Amino acid sequence: MLLRKLNLCARFVSVAIGFSIATLPATFAQTKASTQEKVSPEAATAPEYEVATVKLNTTGCCTSSRATTDQAVLTNETLKNLVVLAYGVQPNQVTGPDWITKSRFDITGKFPPGTKYKDRWLMLRTLLRDRFKLVTHTDTKEISGYSLEVAKDGFKLKPSEPGEPSTSGGSQGSVYTFDAYKIGISVLTYELSDFLGEVVIDKTGLQGTYTFQLRWATNALPSEASAATEPAPSVFTALQETLGLRLEHGKVQAPVIVIDHIEMPTEN
Repeated sequence: MLLRKLNLCARFVSVAIGFSIATLPATFAQTKASTQEKVSPEAATAPEYEVATVKLNTTGCCTSSRATTDQAVLTNETLKNLVVLAYGVQPNQVTGPDWITKSRFDITGKFPPGTKYKDRWLMLRTLLRDRFKLVTHTDTKEISGYSLEVAKDGFKLKPSEPGEPSTSGGSQGSVYTFDAYKIGISVLTYELSDFLGEVVIDKTGLQGTYTFQLRWATNALPSEASAATEPAPSVFTALQETLGLRLEHGKVQAPVIVIDHIEMPTEN
């Protein structure tokens, strides 16, 4: 979600962290010269943190991430999770060496004045490239996931007038809310992907931006306050009844971020 992505990244569960730094490979590389990501003019001028620190976390505690208007703070995150966040994908869309799920890092990045939200994640990508020497290429792979499609009764919303998009909401105990203002369907698919834990591919063909509110049930037990209200529908029912969209589970063709080269960073 546009405004809350940093608070959501703790859902990406990482594997155990018991390891010795001496046993980690310093460099991982594959010979993919023809497919490796090239340094483009765009990469040379990519957004970057004003100041950033990277430290290895060996405490085993405590995975969290938060952001203010001034900085991003990522704590005890695996390197794989950092790639997930930087590229806006799910964990099963990132492939690389085993140690990227074992080594964990604390990263603090200060945003330059006037930083736009969309540039925050490009800054993390720039940091991974500069400090971890990350080189990737993108493949398309058939993986388990969902297709978001228009239901048989048709899409129920009219396009919004142009404007600045925004989102708000999140998990509130047994209910998940998603309030969207002038967003494209791609933003919705990311939110659904984050909630469901699998990639969601947009097969709607919808090109406009839309304003709507969604409310669906989580797996959490309801509190006394929420139990007194009308029970929330499943995410599948909410999508169909509110938007006229449906989720179909199966094998989907999805982009996969392949790590060709990565190194342990020099701490500061």
